[in-house]
Amino acid sequence: MDDKVKIMIAQLNPTVGALTENMDLLFKTYLEAEEKGIDLVAFPEMFLTGYQAQDLILNSSFQADVASHIQLLADKCSGQTALLFGAPILDGSDLYNAYIMIKNSHVEIVTKKKHLPNFDIFDEQRYFRSGHLAKVFKIKKASIGCPICEDIWRPDVTRMLKNQGANLLISPNGSPYERGKIKLRHTIIKRRCLETGLPIIYINLIGGQDDQVFDGGSFVANKAGEIRVQIPQFEEKKSLVEFHEKGGLLNLTTYNKVVLAKGIAQDYRAIVEGTLDYVVKTGFESVILGLSGGIDSALVATVAVDALGPKNVTCVKLPSQFSSKGSLTDADDLTQRLGCITKTIPIIEPYNVILDLLAKEFQNIQEDLTEENLQSRIRGMILMALSNKFGSMLLTTGNKSEIAVGYSTIYGDMCGGYNPIKDIFKTRLYDLCRWRNTEKELWMKGPSTEVIPKTIIDKPPSAELRPDQKDQDTLPPYDILDKILEGLIEKNLSTREIARSGIDISLIKKVEKLVYSSEYKRFQSAPGVHITKGSFWLSRRYPLVQHWRDPS
Repeated sequence: MDDKVKIMIAQLNPTVGALTENMDLLFKTYLEAEEKGIDLVAFPEMFLTGYQAQDLILNSSFQADVASHIQLLADKCSGQTALLFGAPILDGSDLYNAYIMIKNSHVEIVTKKKHLPNFDIFDEQRYFRSGHLAKVFKIKKASIGCPICEDIWRPDVTRMLKNQGANLLISPNGSPYERGKIKLRHTIIKRRCLETGLPIIYINLIGGQDDQVFDGGSFVANKAGEIRVQIPQFEEKKSLVEFHEKGGLLNLTTYNKVVLAKGIAQDYRAIVEGTLDYVVKTGFESVILGLSGGIDSALVATVAVDALGPKNVTCVKLPSQFSSKGSLTDADDLTQRLGCITKTIPIIEPYNVILDLLAKEFQNIQEDLTEENLQSRIRGMILMALSNKFGSMLLTTGNKSEIAVGYSTIYGDMCGGYNPIKDIFKTRLYDLCRWRNTEKELWMKGPSTEVIPKTIIDKPPSAELRPDQKDQDTLPPYDILDKILEGLIEKNLSTREIARSGIDISLIKKVEKLVYSSEYKRFQSAPGVHITKGSFWLSRRYPLVQHWRDPS
C-alpha cells in the first residue's frame, strides 16, 4: 500500500444560500480528486451554505434544505476519496457549526465547533451551540483532527486531539481579510504546531460576502511551525500536499510557497475583490458612479475598472456652476486613461429650477448647507435614475474620514448599492492611489499605465458645492483628522489618550461630537469592504441616538 497521504486543499469561493451551486463545486472537486487518486479533499468552514449566513441559518426550511443537500452529495460521492467540508448541522433542537466527512456515501460529523466567536463581525453564539465533539479519524496512516477556525486559536481543542492520537490537524476557516491578519494567522498556527508537535493544514475561504472579503491565503506548516506550503490570497486555488508516515509521525514532503503581497497591495486587492463579488453575486454585470474630478471618485472608478473591466463601468460627470474647469479636465483625463464609458449631465438647470421652486419658502433666509446638499441630492437622483434604467449598480464614493464625521449628504452622494472605499481613511486613500499608479498586476482589468492623473492627487480636496470651497474650511487637515478618527474608532481610545499625541483636546472633542452625531447617516449608508477592526457595519455598532460624550 502506498504510504503517502495525498490531500487536496480546496480554496474556493462559495455563495451564501446557493446550496445547489456550492454542492456542485464540492462534487466537481471531489470527482477531480477521485480521478487523481487523492485520499482526501478538504474545504473551508461552512462551505455548503457560504459564510456568514447570519439569520438565514435560523430558518427551519433552510436547515432542512441544507440537510437534504448533504444527503444528496453523499449519494453522489461513492468513491474512496474522503470529502471534508463545513455546514450547519441540526442535532435535536440545537444547531452546530460542523465539519463533515463523506466517504463511500457515508456521512460522518467529525467536529462540532467548540469556541464560538462573539466579537467584532462575528455573532456565532446567536446561532450555534458550543460543540464538544472532536473526533480523530483515519485516512491511511494519517490520524486527523479538525479544529474549526476559532478552535485553532485556543490550545485546548488541539491538545485534546493530540491526546486522542492525532498526527495531523486540518483546520477549516472562515477568516475575513483585515489588515495584518495573515501574519497573525501564521503566528497562531506556529504556536499550535510547537505545542502539539503536529503539522497543520490551515484552509481558508475565498471571496466576498456583503462587507467581508475572505482572502484565502491557505497554508501548511510542518510540526516545527515552518510554513512549507503557501497558497495565494484572493485567488481560487486547489493545491495538492503530500505527507509521508514514519514511526507514527506524518512528515510533510511538499514544498510550494508563493510570495504574498503586503500592506497597500493587500488592501487594494481586498477592495477590488470585495467590490467584484458584491456586484456579481447580487446579479449585476456593470456599475455606474458619479465622477467629480476628485480623488475619491477617481479611486472608486479605478477599482471598478480593475474589478469589472472598462466596458462595464460608466462614469457620469454632473457639473454645476461651482465645478472648476480643472476638475472637469481631470475627470476627462482619468476616463480616457481608464477607457471606461463616460457621460456628462449638467445639473445647473435643475438646480436653478428647484431654487426658484423654493424661493418663496426660503425668502430672506441666508444660503447655507441646504443649497449645497440640494446639489448633491440632484446628482444622487440622476445617478439612481440611470442605475434603474440601465441596470447598473450605483457605487458611492465617500471615504471613511468623511463618513465618520458626516461630511456627506444623505440621499445625495451617499446614494448607492456599495461603497468600495468605506473603510479607507483619506490619508490611506492617497497612498492607494500612488501605489496603483506604479503597479500593474496580472489580475487587474485596468490599464498598466499611470491611471490617476497627478493633478487629482496633488490638488486640495473640495466638494465644490460653493465658490472656492475646500474641505479644510470645515474639517481639520486630514493627517490630523485621521489620527483622531483612528484613535476613536479603530483603537477605541479615550479623548485624553489621543491628546497625549499632541493634538488639542478641544479639537478631539469636536471630532468626537461629529462622529457620534453622524451615526444615523452611517446606518442608512451602503455597505463597503471591511478592511479594519473599526469598519462601519458589523464591526462597530453604536446606537443612532445617544447623548454620552467622553468626560475625560
